[in-house]
Amino acid sequence: MSSFMANASNVERKWYVIDAAGKPVGRVATLAATLLRGKHKPTFTPHVDCGDHVIIINCDKAVFTGKKALQKIYYRHSGWVGGLKETTAGEMMKNRSDRAMFLAVKGMVPDTTIGRNALTRLRTYKTDEHKHQAQKPEVWNGEIR
Repeated sequence: MSSFMANASNVERKWYVIDAAGKPVGRVATLAATLLRGKHKPTFTPHVDCGDHVIIINCDKAVFTGKKALQKIYYRHSGWVGGLKETTAGEMMKNRSDRAMFLAVKGMVPDTTIGRNALTRLRTYKTDEHKHQAQKPEVWNGEIR
């Protein structure tokens, strides 16, 4: 008996909504990374991009546990000499919580072409309003084991 190996024509993509209100950023990010990669499907194939679209809402209401809000630092560089900028996680959640959630998911997706393509299917929003109602997204309530 041979194993099923999916190819690009076999992939059916669904839309899922994850509500991040009151949940830790890392837990939401791991759930989103799993859905983007397609590991929740029984037809998962490692060399094929078989993930789904993910919408994360209420990023403003997500929380960092412990002292991460003060101790975790995000870095970016302008490309100029002395252009290293740093922002704490607390400031990032206050000003650009959707970007903080995106960076958390980006860190959990593999750094390959499949991972980069998966990130194009991720949408993050600060509030509970999003513009993807026409796709009829399902609310994801299940946990990944």
